[in-house]
Amino acid sequence: MTEHYDVLAIGAHPDDIEAGIGGILIDLVKRRYRCAIAILTHGELGTGGTREIRAQEIKDGAALLGADVVALFDWGDTKLEDHYDKRLELAKVIRQVKPKVIITPYPHVGHGRYQSHPDHVAAGILTLNAANLASLKKIELSVDLHHTPKIMHYFLAPGVLPSCIVDITPHFKEWMAAVSAHRSQFLNPEKTRDFIEFITSIARSWGLQGQCKYGQALYSPEPILIKNLMSLVDDQ
Repeated sequence: MTEHYDVLAIGAHPDDIEAGIGGILIDLVKRRYRCAIAILTHGELGTGGTREIRAQEIKDGAALLGADVVALFDWGDTKLEDHYDKRLELAKVIRQVKPKVIITPYPHVGHGRYQSHPDHVAAGILTLNAANLASLKKIELSVDLHHTPKIMHYFLAPGVLPSCIVDITPHFKEWMAAVSAHRSQFLNPEKTRDFIEFITSIARSWGLQGQCKYGQALYSPEPILIKNLMSLVDDQ
């Protein structure tokens, strides 16, 4: 059974979508676009929570974003790798969802002290390969093939300049509520680090670069085609 969505957001862990692009999805939903979410691991090695708790937090967070969870895989927290069988499973989801845009973690390792999480990198690589298989006629998956026009990345590695920054300032409170739905991670008293403050500071940093208060960044490996140059300023 297929059900068309405008956007498919993919995360390696249960809280990746809310933390990385939650504000973007809220903005898209408010603009009447349909958004789907696929999570690749249960995040079972996180400091807080259990598989069951984190699975419920996925549902709670998605409801606050206004998005539908279409897949939850059990591919191993900290063990996520790009394998052909996983490509096929994710390719089937892509064919079922038929997104116009896929948003997935940045598929390369960063440099310096704050390197990219290995699961995020693996998720990005796996997504790219799955999207390719989803578009191939001779790959038989019981679902019609689908070519996704645009794939973009979040959780950018240090030194990677974004292709665009989305202003999420109007949705800040709703975004924080969605992030806080992952209570075992972001509201856990056992953790010494204030992750809400950390995520907020990142959004503030991107916002400064995008000339707004809070922003979230996306990277496109290909040039972004603009049919109307003035669309860059008409919505300001």
